[in-house]
Amino acid sequence: MALGGNPIFNGKNFRGATQAPPVPPAPYGQGPYGQNPYAQNPYGQNPYGQNPYGQTTYSQAPGAPGQAYGQQPWQPQPGMTPEQLEHMYSQPSAGPAETGRMTYDDVIVKTVACLAAVLVGAGITLFVAPALATGLMVLGALGGFVLGLVNSFKKQPSPALILAYAALEGLFLGGLTRILDAMFPGVGLQAVLGTLAVFGVTLALFKSGKVRATPKLIRFFLIATIGYLVFAVINMVLMWTGAVNSPFGLRTSVEIFGIPLGVFVGLLAVGLAAFSLIMDFTSIEEGVRAGAPQRFSWTAAFGLTVTLVWLYVEIIRLLAILRGDD
Repeated sequence: MALGGNPIFNGKNFRGATQAPPVPPAPYGQGPYGQNPYAQNPYGQNPYGQNPYGQTTYSQAPGAPGQAYGQQPWQPQPGMTPEQLEHMYSQPSAGPAETGRMTYDDVIVKTVACLAAVLVGAGITLFVAPALATGLMVLGALGGFVLGLVNSFKKQPSPALILAYAALEGLFLGGLTRILDAMFPGVGLQAVLGTLAVFGVTLALFKSGKVRATPKLIRFFLIATIGYLVFAVINMVLMWTGAVNSPFGLRTSVEIFGIPLGVFVGLLAVGLAAFSLIMDFTSIEEGVRAGAPQRFSWTAAFGLTVTLVWLYVEIIRLLAILRGDD
């Protein structure tokens, strides 16, 4: 479950990603980058503009600004044809992909890879024997929780661990879907469509600029998420101890105006997950704009996968509660 938007975009990974290393101080008598301010002859250069050994210089034309005394006009490098020179200077400047920076395409490709791993894991639990599917679901829930924490706290993203997390979450989601779909046929497909719909609407609102992760909304998100987490822990403890016998605990055993409490809680949770997507999109946008290293596209893909898993769980549980109340 994502508790703070993208769990690894908390300022620790992109910080300083584009800063160049400090330049060491030059020795006494030398200028920056090894330049010599006292007209010495560094690196064998000729300070008086002579053309030793018949080498061609690359200064400007005679009389042009900046031409040193005695330098010859600019001439092409021996052996290069005019066509080669024109081709060299007509090449486009290097983009983010060529310079090893994160791009939106990188994030999309790696997110698709993570979702593919989720689908593979879900497919396994959907088609194996019921008893084995239950065991795989428990394994996926526990393993996904552990790897989720590991990936969240790692300073550098690990593609293997991120894909392993996605596959384990797939085992959990497949088992959960199999159980609920047996009780309420069709609820799994409805949950998938609902997740895609929320994701699409959220992305459209973000791209239009109508919804942004402002400081006030982030504070509300954190407070509401902590409250939701406390409720979830209390509800889980009551179910484990047998204090509440309802399949969803307090969500279905308590009603407000004849409506199960789980409906209100579920709508709140779906809203929190949707805003978590807004925070993910904001983090990705800032990372691309700051020129974050390309490897952090795995970070973005992991964060989106965490949020989408959370969103799917909340939607399928909300649908099951609504179907059970019919």
